[in-house]
Amino acid sequence: MGKIDTIIFDLDGTLLDTLEDLTNSVNYALERCQMPVRTISEVKGFVGNGIRVLMVNAVPDGEKNPRFEEAFSIFKEHYAVHCNDKTRAYDGVCALLETLKEKGYALAIVSNKVDSAVQELKEKYFSAVGVAIGDREGIRRKPEADSVLLALKELGSSRERAVYVGDSDVDLMTAANSGLPCISVLWGFRDREFLLAHGAKVFAENPSDIINIVDNFG
Repeated sequence: MGKIDTIIFDLDGTLLDTLEDLTNSVNYALERCQMPVRTISEVKGFVGNGIRVLMVNAVPDGEKNPRFEEAFSIFKEHYAVHCNDKTRAYDGVCALLETLKEKGYALAIVSNKVDSAVQELKEKYFSAVGVAIGDREGIRRKPEADSVLLALKELGSSRERAVYVGDSDVDLMTAANSGLPCISVLWGFRDREFLLAHGAKVFAENPSDIINIVDNFG
């Protein structure tokens, strides 16, 4: 093991492909409120800052819409039941995490998804991960550093030996605010050109690339 001993992962768009379930729940809520539905590519552009911001983007006029809170409530109820209908780990991700654990890396997940869902998804898909932190009371959401710093504390790790892995501009900002280098993955919700424009410097084209990057970091 090289300079890095701890790896903190984003969840949606990095470890899990959650886009179809999110889109279905968004459109269920919009249809119930007689609002125009969104395409999967539109929803792909809306995710990354948590479910409220997702719905602010999806609902016409956002929070100014008099039916926004109703639509948001319907979305939450539907997604709580249907968040695992089509969701799956990206190909190669589970093998990646198992290999990293075997090599002695400490692993964490930090997400803007509600904490109860993050814990459930970690248990279902990612037993190799030691710590998972979602959206909780009293912790500022990404891109603030709170959840990353809490994960480091719970793992007993230092930021000097940690790296952050994500798929979005929010993840790049989170890493910067936390004082961590960032590996940007190219199988998620944002493409290389978008990530380059937001300051990305290190890319993983597939999960196995991450092993080589962290083993030779620094």
